[in-house]
Amino acid sequence: MAQLLKRVRQPSAEAPSGTAESRRDAWHFDLRNYIVYIAFFAILVFFAIGLRDRGFFTLSNFMSIVRVTTPITVMSVGMVFVLSTGEIDLSVGSVVALSALVAARVLRATDVVALGVLAALSVGLVIGMVNGLITVWARIPSFLVTLGMLSIVQGLARSATTLDAVPVTNDTFNWWFGSGSFGDISILFVWTAVVVLVGHLAYRNTKYGRRILATGGNRWAADSVGIKTARVKASALVMSAMLASMAGLLYAGRLHGARYTLGETDLLTVIAAVVIGGTSLFGGRGSVMGALAGSIIMGMLSNGLVIMGLSVAGQMIARGAIIIIAVVLSLRERRA
Repeated sequence: MAQLLKRVRQPSAEAPSGTAESRRDAWHFDLRNYIVYIAFFAILVFFAIGLRDRGFFTLSNFMSIVRVTTPITVMSVGMVFVLSTGEIDLSVGSVVALSALVAARVLRATDVVALGVLAALSVGLVIGMVNGLITVWARIPSFLVTLGMLSIVQGLARSATTLDAVPVTNDTFNWWFGSGSFGDISILFVWTAVVVLVGHLAYRNTKYGRRILATGGNRWAADSVGIKTARVKASALVMSAMLASMAGLLYAGRLHGARYTLGETDLLTVIAAVVIGGTSLFGGRGSVMGALAGSIIMGMLSNGLVIMGLSVAGQMIARGAIIIIAVVLSLRERRA
């Protein structure tokens, strides 16, 4: 396995040590790994100075950013695993809405938190398994499979409640999944920390994470050393869908209810956060911590632009520009 990963990650031709080319390659490597963190601090400093009299650089505002970005961060962790295998999941936003609605209806019927949570996660499990099975065994590109699933799940979410919102009145659920806090620290900050830490450790320090990278880096080489790449791809799609269900729970807990529109605009933000964070669109490379930084960057931008008084149209333009820049950088690294 170690030899496989070494072959996958090494460039096809290495420059002699100490040459200008080798120094340039080393700088490129460093820039690729740390540019998201440089951008994070640059944006933070820009808004902290520019909005110093408007409350941007305060704990309460940072908690506001975390509350908004936590579902994005949770979905981004799953997307890192999927993209690292060379696949993509376009259905995450629709899974958010359906999972939240299922949890809300179960809670309204039973008022049992565990049943509501289990029902929501089961939605993600089933959808993820369908996405995975069709992708790897029918050999249909995940782009097409999850695009079709996106439409199916959106239809189910709309028909499940006839477009009505479903309130969540269970105080325990609402506290643990969005509205609670430990003093000034939101419970959503805790959820962010837990999901990112577990995802990072699984991605970087487990055999499963190494198989994810090997599958996306060179599937044929991974198959040749006994890695069941079909199972790896399917499991990544299942993980992505279940984390989208988790995001749905966090939306429902924060908003004290669920609606079919939850998560419908999150897909591009999730992809932008992941790609900005250093995950390749073509597989074989990713970063959970980078995805966290990318998610917070998107949240800071939206928050700062709102405080500055920029219109919704302006925010959409800024977000789209960031996505284009991130994709261009990813394509340039692919050609390098």
